[in-house]
Amino acid sequence: MQTSAPIRQIRLHAFEMACVGHIQQGMWRHPRDRATGYTRLDHWVALARTLERGLFDGLFLADVLGVYDVYGASPDAALRAGVQVPNLDPALLVPAMAHATRNLGFAITANAAATHPFVFARQMSTLDHLTGGRIGWNVVTGYLDSAARALGRDGQADHDSRYDAADQVMDALGRLWRESWQDGAVTADRDTGVYTDPARVHAVIGAGQGWRTDAIHLCEPSPQRGPVIYQAGASARGLRFAADHAECVFVNATTPAQTAGLVAALREAAGARRVQVFAGMTVVAGRTPAEAADRYADYERYADPEAAMVQSAGSMGVDFAVLAEDEAIRMVPTQAVVSNLAALTAGPAVTKRGWRERLRLGGRQVPVVGSPAQVADAMQDWMAQADLDGFVLARTVTPECFVDFVDLVVPELQRRGVYKTAYADGTLREKLFDRK
Repeated sequence: MQTSAPIRQIRLHAFEMACVGHIQQGMWRHPRDRATGYTRLDHWVALARTLERGLFDGLFLADVLGVYDVYGASPDAALRAGVQVPNLDPALLVPAMAHATRNLGFAITANAAATHPFVFARQMSTLDHLTGGRIGWNVVTGYLDSAARALGRDGQADHDSRYDAADQVMDALGRLWRESWQDGAVTADRDTGVYTDPARVHAVIGAGQGWRTDAIHLCEPSPQRGPVIYQAGASARGLRFAADHAECVFVNATTPAQTAGLVAALREAAGARRVQVFAGMTVVAGRTPAEAADRYADYERYADPEAAMVQSAGSMGVDFAVLAEDEAIRMVPTQAVVSNLAALTAGPAVTKRGWRERLRLGGRQVPVVGSPAQVADAMQDWMAQADLDGFVLARTVTPECFVDFVDLVVPELQRRGVYKTAYADGTLREKLFDRK
């Protein structure tokens, strides 16, 4: 039921990926789903316009390097079901969507270890310029051995050492974005012919695991100087990284109570530095409870729990294919997403069969199914109980899941006074943090 406790205005991001099977595996087979159009710009431009019509703060674009080849020690199952492969580079989708919108933000996922900081700094500054200050970066450190092999390594480095390496990258990027060019370095003086004052431009010297740099940043200062930093690590080391660097943190927990503990630990670690926390959520909305239930039942017919097992095997680093149906899943040493496996094994034993049955709509989130009022109630409860700033809404059948949310749920949230009726001015960072 709706809580009477004071709450924040709800902020929203859509959760997408440039592939056919993102989180809710199997939905691409639904007759109304348009995910197979992911290679066309008009697919993404239409989505961006829908989200801006619904006043979403941003589009959160996932990405993964490598393929899910842990399940059955082969990529075949992932390839057959389209589990996040094939996929496109999310950064290259952003300029077209930004050109078609004025306020929507874009948070792209990129591996901190995959590109030299000097090169990546220019890529993000370019996107910040082209979007007018609407770009964010979801910092990841990777979890697939297939990605490490693709990049010429034997396998993934130790989980915590990947965050140590990312700390070094963040230091260099921050200095390239914020210290290489002083304010006022660009004069663009037509009379003197001086575009940049060299005295106000400085080289950045840095080094990390496998790289070093001694360079002037190639881009003049962009509207935000650097992207809004997003992060989604929930392990102890991941939370420390988020507390040190992130401005927006995406948590993927199963209950408000579980999420509340995670959020409290994160806010305590961040101290005085303000961090916005978003929980993952899957919504199936209808005009009435009955319509929503019918829609959910329709979606469920196309869900592919086995494909979801393929994805979770890769993310946790555990080959579920070798387990008997009623064998319990146990915590084992892994260099993948440690927090996912820890969460699964923390409570009562979960068998392989039980885990498959949990993968509702082919994803591990328990969907919120209901009328606009029921969905709004659930969102307000989560906000109050878990001390959240908002949600990252996963796609089910696309684009109708986002169209339904915009047309049905957004007006209900606005009627309750918990969702904006217009965008604020400014960059993505200024919009998110109410800085004028």
